[in-house]
Amino acid sequence: MPKFVFTYRHPAGYTPSAESAPVWMAWFEGMGDHLVDLGQPAIARASLGNCDSSRTGLGGYSVIQAEDLEAAVAIAKGCPHLSGDGGVEVGELGEVPDPVRARG
Repeated sequence: MPKFVFTYRHPAGYTPSAESAPVWMAWFEGMGDHLVDLGQPAIARASLGNCDSSRTGLGGYSVIQAEDLEAAVAIAKGCPHLSGDGGVEVGELGEVPDPVRARG
C-alpha cells in the first residue's frame, strides 16, 4: 500500500495549547492502521519555493498508508489545522533507487 506524508502548516502565531493536544490525538487515533509514523513537531524550519510563510509555518509531519492519493486526502480532511486557517499538504512517497542495485 502506498505511503503518504502529511506536512502540517499551522496558522501564523499558532501556539499549541492544552486544549489542542486531545483534538490532535483523537484525529491520530481515528486513523487506525493508516497511521505509519505519528511524526514529530518541527522546532526549527526553513522554506523553499512558495510556502506563503507570511500566513503559515511548518508545524510537523506524519506518514500514513492509504490506497491512493484520493484516500489520503480524505484522511487529511480531518486535520485540526483546517478549522483554524492552517493547512496540510499531502504527498505520495516514492522509492529511492538503491545505487548498488541500479549498477547491477
